[in-house]
Amino acid sequence: MLAGLLRSTAAQSLIRIDTCRQIGYTFVMIIQIMYRIATLCLVFCSIVSLAQVPAKRGNLPVQAISLGEVHTIQSAALGEQRSLNMYLPPGYSRDDTTRYDVIYLLDGGIDEDYIHIVGLVQFNSMEWIARLRPAIVVGIINTDRKRDFTFPTTVSADKAKYPTTGGSAKFISFLDNELKPYIKANFNVSSSATLIGQSLGGLLATEILLTKTQMFDRYIIVSPSVWWNNGTLLQLRGAITASFPSMSTSVYIGVGKEGLAPTEQPHVMEVDANLLKEKIENYNNKNLKVYFDYLPGEDHATIGHQAVLNAFRQLNSDAPHK
Repeated sequence: MLAGLLRSTAAQSLIRIDTCRQIGYTFVMIIQIMYRIATLCLVFCSIVSLAQVPAKRGNLPVQAISLGEVHTIQSAALGEQRSLNMYLPPGYSRDDTTRYDVIYLLDGGIDEDYIHIVGLVQFNSMEWIARLRPAIVVGIINTDRKRDFTFPTTVSADKAKYPTTGGSAKFISFLDNELKPYIKANFNVSSSATLIGQSLGGLLATEILLTKTQMFDRYIIVSPSVWWNNGTLLQLRGAITASFPSMSTSVYIGVGKEGLAPTEQPHVMEVDANLLKEKIENYNNKNLKVYFDYLPGEDHATIGHQAVLNAFRQLNSDAPHK
């Protein structure tokens, strides 16, 4: 009997222990679930607070940082509305008599080149640096850059791959006959205008330089895609002669270590950029100055910022340096 009693007592003890274990395990699970719910609530509240930034943090007011204005104009040449990111220099006033140079920036969207180029303009025009005269930046926001920056091609593969290309003539008309007059009518501008273009934007800038040179007096051409249409732009005679343009015109051409272009016929980006430089020099126009800049530490993706900084140094030697 004693042995049976002991066995019964031991069994009951084991049952109690197992029950306690189950209760403990259940308690731990409840704690873990509550922790996860609390974490999710915290994350949700953080997202809501970020989405609805209050006008004040405590007693301190919050203000947005402004990088300019957004303007919209209707283009008859393009048959669409176009938006512009506009940077105005500190102290700009429409009622002032001060006239400002204008920098027209292709690929001028917030998610493209506008922010970092505006930073370069703002920094280099500071009074204690004075590498660049204070300037207005007109960032042209893209709708279809392949359409706007390319002239028609005869390369079948490129026609198939990029079916909307070939509209540069309309875009150039928009720049010359609509955008520039709009800027002149609404802002205090000088007669100096710079065009900045990279890659396909550099192709467009090159086309304007060769065919409508006097649209701008400064060209910043970075990694130009002059391979387009198997490089026919490099063979184009264009409008430039030994006597035209008659006004002082400066051209900066920058290229990185970029290699082969995506063409049927072999084209090397560095070679094409150098051929463009030689083409401009061969016009023997004393009013036309060209600066060539090879940046071996940069590639097609990284070259833009450094090249534009170098261009500002070289093309604005008449700025009031300290």
